[in-house]
Amino acid sequence: MCGIVGILGTGPVAGQIVDALKRLEYRGYDSAGIATLEAGRLTRRRAEGKLRNLETRLAAAPLEGAIGIGHTRWATHGKPSEANAHPHASEKLAVVHNGIIENFKALREELSAKGHKLETETDSEVAAFLVTDELAAGKSPIEAVAAALPRMRGAYALAYLFDGEDNLLIGARRGAPLAVGYGQGEMYLGSDALALAPFTDLIAYLEEGDWVVLTREGAVFHDATGKVVTRRKIRSPAGGLLIEKGNYRHFMAKEIHEQPEVVGHTLAHYIDMSEQRVRPFAWPVDPAKLSRITICACGTAYMAGLIGKYWIERFARLPVEIDVASEYRYREAPVDASGVTIVISQSGETADTLASLRYAKENGSKIVGIVNVPTSSISRLSDSLAPTLAGPEIGVASTKAFTCQLAVMAAIAISLGQARGTLDEASAAALVAELVAIPGLIAQALKLEPAVEAIAHSLAKARDVLYLGRGTAYPLALEGALKLKELSYIHAEGYAAGELKHGPIALIDEAMPVIVIAPRDPVFEKTVSNMQEVAARGGRIILIGDKSAAEEAAVGLAHFLAMPEMGHEFAPIVYAATVQMIAYHTAVIMGKDADQPRNLAKSVTVE
Repeated sequence: MCGIVGILGTGPVAGQIVDALKRLEYRGYDSAGIATLEAGRLTRRRAEGKLRNLETRLAAAPLEGAIGIGHTRWATHGKPSEANAHPHASEKLAVVHNGIIENFKALREELSAKGHKLETETDSEVAAFLVTDELAAGKSPIEAVAAALPRMRGAYALAYLFDGEDNLLIGARRGAPLAVGYGQGEMYLGSDALALAPFTDLIAYLEEGDWVVLTREGAVFHDATGKVVTRRKIRSPAGGLLIEKGNYRHFMAKEIHEQPEVVGHTLAHYIDMSEQRVRPFAWPVDPAKLSRITICACGTAYMAGLIGKYWIERFARLPVEIDVASEYRYREAPVDASGVTIVISQSGETADTLASLRYAKENGSKIVGIVNVPTSSISRLSDSLAPTLAGPEIGVASTKAFTCQLAVMAAIAISLGQARGTLDEASAAALVAELVAIPGLIAQALKLEPAVEAIAHSLAKARDVLYLGRGTAYPLALEGALKLKELSYIHAEGYAAGELKHGPIALIDEAMPVIVIAPRDPVFEKTVSNMQEVAARGGRIILIGDKSAAEEAAVGLAHFLAMPEMGHEFAPIVYAATVQMIAYHTAVIMGKDADQPRNLAKSVTVE
């Protein structure tokens, strides 16, 4: 996750910006830079690598401006380099950007055709030149940003600094966090309020789609339509828990809302965004000679593996066996030395998964570790590492780590299919295009939160809940049920919808909520048939599907969550955010601790 800092100060701000960026180093980054106004003119300093390299550059060529923006970049589009480092600039402005601009290629071509000289490999540069183009048409900086923002698709947080404007910063967010800090005659922007803690204890957060105009006199917030709005200020002890949670009640809520950003960064690790193709994965054996893949994991990571099994078998035409790690380690499973074992763990220290890794390795299997902690035991023992870039996950119930695991599974399934010749170039390109759109779609799904809260009030009264899904929605039904059990302590079960008549249908009555996960995939009509069976027995159906799903289901619904239109292959990554919100809000309404459910630990390091 990249870091953004902006300061409208009363003295030189370069040193303050660097210090604030250091507080965001935990996010990971590969280059850094700042821009200030020196005598009213834009001036930049950038460096590849760690912040100490930027500090060396600043020591040799100091900046004295009282207004500036800074950034730590994790490479998405284009390699880590000084040229690709932020801030990006035109002759009129500089910008820093977190996220992914999905339609950057079309925008880049349009801007180049108009004579603009874009020089980097990044998507972020178009955010600079779109506004520059509007300025050239005679608009003011505020008008130019307002005109440019709707043209960018995807997830982003942005901070703009304008040449000759020494009392103006403009920030914007869609699917990536951004906070405003209030000082005495000074104002601040930060992608994480933790970065602003040394400067102020008064914070306001941009809501989804907001943009904000900062001067030293204060902040004017606009919503996605451009309407001036008020955003609540929060006063909290600098560096305290509240500032780390942002304006969220729980870490879990914050982590749910971080998913557009962290999934985007995870995908960018595996996909060359400039070329729109998956980078070759470093398999520890020749993919063409693989006989099978075995996946071992526990809990939510196991659900990610189940969905990954569908993708690998579909795209790479390779048999996949998946096992709960606590079973695999004891049942003395035969290990195929010509296969690969994939182990999945957020912490990289999960005891049963670690033991399964050792068992497979001792029996000749090569190991691929999908892990969120690069210094963990599983990371060190794996032959190939597939990192998830979720950042620290504080809530016990996994949210952003799960969707990042899914992003990794999707990318390596495509890579495996290409390496084995089971995916042609056109098919792979279509799949990559679907994946690249995922962060923006998650951001859209998160807008359903008010409707989810209404559903949660109903679920909070239930004793039992049934989740149904087919295809990749079946493992997601299992995950949805697990989340509800973990957080609310309501008994919930997930089933393959086709299994309804083989037992679970006996449970259905007027008191039973049935949550149906129904993306528009090849088995959608089958799922509709199962819904009709539930409706015929009086079940309270809560449908999660696209906008036309309710009409096509033609049954009475207790609730309907209309998901954004999307391709079906990777819909579970988007739908996951919705089932997470259902569990979270149900628990909160019931007065449960969503961050620390009873009897559970974040990392299970003992049996």
